[in-house]
Amino acid sequence: MDDELEELRKKRLRELQQQQEAFSEEEIEQQESQQKEIEEKRKQILRVILTTKARERLGNIKVARPDVAEAVENQLILLAQSGRLKNKINDEQLRELLSQILPKKRDIKIRRR
Repeated sequence: MDDELEELRKKRLRELQQQQEAFSEEEIEQQESQQKEIEEKRKQILRVILTTKARERLGNIKVARPDVAEAVENQLILLAQSGRLKNKINDEQLRELLSQILPKKRDIKIRRR
């Protein structure tokens, strides 16, 4: 009797674990698809508000400094969504924006005595 009860418990535990694994996989897939959708919407908005050269520059920055590129993208998207952008951002305007965001580099001069 105890052996049968133990077998039933083990069987039920396995079934629950399989259900949990299936649920976790579905949840992960949903999160991934939501991330892809969000990324696609971001790209679409950036295509609308940036000129080709500005997009290329932002892509280069994304390779070198992803954190800075993401901050710039977020700022541009917020400006576009709030209606504060009248025209497309060109390369020169993007460079100005980057110069405001990026910290100034110090010139280090070594003097020999």
